[in-house]
Amino acid sequence: MNVQGFFKKLKKKKTELCVGLDTDVNKLPDHLPKNAEGFLQFNKEIIEATSEFAVSYKINTAFYESMGKVGWDLLFKTREMLPSNTFNIADAKRGDIGNTSSMYAKAFFKEMDFDALTVAPYMGEDSIAPFLEYKDKVTIVLGLTSNKGSANFQTHPEYNPPLYQTVLSTVKDWGNPDQLMFVIGATKAEKLKEIRGIIPEHFLLVPGVGAQGGSATEVCKHGLNSSGGLLINSSRGIIYASAGKDFAQKAADAAAELSSEMAPYVNKVLP
Repeated sequence: MNVQGFFKKLKKKKTELCVGLDTDVNKLPDHLPKNAEGFLQFNKEIIEATSEFAVSYKINTAFYESMGKVGWDLLFKTREMLPSNTFNIADAKRGDIGNTSSMYAKAFFKEMDFDALTVAPYMGEDSIAPFLEYKDKVTIVLGLTSNKGSANFQTHPEYNPPLYQTVLSTVKDWGNPDQLMFVIGATKAEKLKEIRGIIPEHFLLVPGVGAQGGSATEVCKHGLNSSGGLLINSSRGIIYASAGKDFAQKAADAAAELSSEMAPYVNKVLP
């Protein structure tokens, strides 16, 4: 599924919410076993509870890979549970020399059939090109991130213009808006206006709403374009809304609340 395919789903569901499945086996509710069975049951109930409110799911692969062979099995099984009417992202932040990137692209786009994959642009165009060969998939490039360390390079005052602006203005010409998205952290919402001056047409994956302190309202105010142009992710704020037996219902409530915050802005551009 490329961006046009995703946009059709967004128009139908009228929400820009992406639920992040950053599942930690050690944080499962007490009534679930702290093993693969409990992990999968947790994901299943979260997905079922939030699918009404979400247009996308983002699986942070590190939480699965950290469990070794069992984790990879859980990754495949969780991918199979994701609804067909959602846009499904592998948050793996890959990117290496060309032949290695080709294998990463094959793994996530062909073998696991994800719609999109996050990638790091530091190694340049030849490290991104293999992902862009999949015309019906979306490559999501790190642009401006929410973490404290982003100041080391992305916004360091030594670089003029800031390095993240150079990344956006350079990478946007490597593909088209139908196969390229960019990660912009929600805690950097004040930068979205200038970012839209560089990439007015591209969709942005915006993590950091909820537990990291980002505001969906501020993101919508500054980042919407004529197509919506945003995919706003919340992970811990939704999936860990409760540690009790009501965890799935509380996740649904959190997803519904976040989706309703976006609704006035989404409805303006997608009547």
